Amino acid sequence: MLEQVKQVILVLSGKGGVGKSTVSTQLALTLKEKGFKVGLLDIDLCGPSVPYILNLEGKSIHQGPEGWIPVYLDPEQRLGVMSIGFLLNSRNDAVVWRGPKKSSMIKQFLEDVCWQDLDFLVIDTPPGTSDEHITVMENLRPVKNCAAILVTTPQEVAIEDVRKEITFCRKTGIPIMGIIENMSGYECPSCSHCTNIFSSGGGHSLAELAKLPFLGTLPIDPRVGQLAGRGLPAVKEIPDSSTSKVFGNIVDSLGGLLSNGL
Repeated sequence: MLEQVKQVILVLSGKGGVGKSTVSTQLALTLKEKGFKVGLLDIDLCGPSVPYILNLEGKSIHQGPEGWIPVYLDPEQRLGVMSIGFLLNSRNDAVVWRGPKKSSMIKQFLEDVCWQDLDFLVIDTPPGTSDEHITVMENLRPVKNCAAILVTTPQEVAIEDVRKEITFCRKTGIPIMGIIENMSGYECPSCSHCTNIFSSGGGHSLAELAKLPFLGTLPIDPRVGQLAGRGLPAVKEIPDSSTSKVFGNIVDSLGGLLSNGL
């Protein structure tokens, strides 16, 4: 099914809790707002948060003649979503699986979902560099246009884990589009002043050290947090925010990739 996808984007991080799902969903929503046809695949099998963030909990997927039919966010079917969360009875259900069963499910998600023609497929991944990631890389090997966006937070402990993800991408041959530094300070929703809570600049320093593009800093913005569970894009709801500007710039760059035939 992936032959119908023009560009695959993996959202990766060696560290948990850095906001990969928020980045993945806002990236997909921004692409949709810019007129692209998008798929969002959640392969975080033990912590599938995408259905909740997009306000799609309770929806179900169906088997069609060509494979699984994703859940669509909009009537025009410009944003399709697939997650194991749609197969669980409750948000509280735990997925207690060994590696081989996880790998089998991810392989099904990559091979048996009828995405139709997509401009972009965004894949939200779990933290680490283990079974799930190896399965993804093996199945994406035939895909020509595939790249990764790495997400970190400013703290040194996160930077060290993301450094391992860079090594993983280079060993498996996945091109890296760049690095996003998430939770970089607190942006006041009233005055837009940004205050550093932890530290700042770690993602930028890592990008310079690894000779990778730095895609921008995303502050902690309560307004973005309030969009979780509603399926709304920051670029539309709070267009003047730092978050909207960063995602707008990333999507403009991705649009350039498509127009150049890459």
